[in-house]
Amino acid sequence: MKEEREKIAILGCGWLGLPLAKSLLSKGYEVKGSTTSESKLEVLKNAGISSFQIQLEEHQIIGNMEDFLKETNVLVIDIPPGLRKETSASNEMTFVNKVKTLIPFIEKLGVQKVVFVSSTSVYGDDSPIVEITEETKPNPDTESGKQLVIAETLLQSNPNFKTTVIRFGGLLGEDRHPVKFLAGRTNVENPDAPVNMIQREDCIGIIEKALDFARNDNWEWNLTFNAVAPQHPTRKAYYHKKADILNLPLPTFAENSESKGKIISSEKVERILGYSFQKEI
Repeated sequence: MKEEREKIAILGCGWLGLPLAKSLLSKGYEVKGSTTSESKLEVLKNAGISSFQIQLEEHQIIGNMEDFLKETNVLVIDIPPGLRKETSASNEMTFVNKVKTLIPFIEKLGVQKVVFVSSTSVYGDDSPIVEITEETKPNPDTESGKQLVIAETLLQSNPNFKTTVIRFGGLLGEDRHPVKFLAGRTNVENPDAPVNMIQREDCIGIIEKALDFARNDNWEWNLTFNAVAPQHPTRKAYYHKKADILNLPLPTFAENSESKGKIISSEKVERILGYSFQKEI
């Protein structure tokens, strides 16, 4: 147990945020968590999390953001863009505007450090396939990726607080695996593209490592990390293996098309945070 309980606010206690909150509680942090669903408030409360119903909209925030961020050491922002894949006028800057609405509250309540959960989708896919590091310039090919890049910049360029960005690859868990959506499909593209995925337990471990560093005022905080398991089998090999293990029909791939993709390096997470990946994908 820590001598002084640090207060962590998690904006978005969903698939990743809720188990992260529970893990932080077990390590002695005082945790506040938000949800958009009134029915989920009791779930958070029963887990020992100070629960808040908060809804970010483009031009306002519904809910008690003041109490949510009051006396917070670190704010973890874990709200997915939730945008359609194709670029359209209806998407505009929906997610970016929500982040712009949030920033004045971070400033006003004096939060000094932020963890922003982002995605490796900010890099897009290339042909030929190349290795990607944090030094690689983002080149998103989806609307959500484009808005994540802008949101990252808004947060990291703000002089009133410091933001560490963690770009996770495809998220995996016992209740979540993309092979279930690909099973039995035909003509699936990019058979030779490498996969870039990460288990939920490793996502939590990496965020917790970053929070450990947040307590050290001598450590540079405005950093960006890629977070992907070190295994990168091809899509065809990986999904065939997983479908076989789960007794699902194998997907068939478009063998004659050129594969586009990327290999995401997590060397910086291992070197700077000292994190060792715990689970294979």
